[in-house]
Amino acid sequence: MTTPDDTTLRDEGLAPVGAGRVLLLACGALAREILAVKESNGWDHMTLACLPAILHNTPDKIVPAVREAVSKHKENFDKIFVVYADCGTGGLLKVACDEMGVEMVEGPHCYSFYDGNAEFEARGEVTSFFLTDFLCRQFDAFVTKPLGLDRHPELRDLYFGNYEKLVYQAQQRDPALEEKAKACAAFLGLEYEYRFTGYGDLETALTSQA
Repeated sequence: MTTPDDTTLRDEGLAPVGAGRVLLLACGALAREILAVKESNGWDHMTLACLPAILHNTPDKIVPAVREAVSKHKENFDKIFVVYADCGTGGLLKVACDEMGVEMVEGPHCYSFYDGNAEFEARGEVTSFFLTDFLCRQFDAFVTKPLGLDRHPELRDLYFGNYEKLVYQAQQRDPALEEKAKACAAFLGLEYEYRFTGYGDLETALTSQA
């Protein structure tokens, strides 16, 4: 499968192709990583579908969107695995998945499962702002423009004054993305930390469906 561009994954998502054994119903921000893990392990029995990544800016819409997608695709697959963490739904996504009889990834958000849920909790980084590869590429769409920082840069300290550093959790080693992450940290007035996480508990969760 050819990965759509980030703009498509952000705004439209990715429709599944055909039918089969396991449908991975994921956030569009995870598409590249899921496809990379799937390909490296030769998991041909898995099919990927993605909801628009931009739903993260309105997390109250995630649960209805997941419910609709499960209902739409459940007849075509033996099993559906929801590749979302809680993602700001306040536990409602887990409730919905339990009601629908589908499993989901554990953890509060992707920053946690990329780091490893246990490791992330132990770090207790309440004053850190996180970027993944996808969010680094899409920083303007998810941070700068929604917060109005492109129009009102004076709002920066209002939003980020309680943060101390930006942590770039890298899934792939990419010098260009690292430079962009450094620029994002400077833009927000935060210290910068690079942390190569790879796929963390995301790969572990996908392996459970192999």
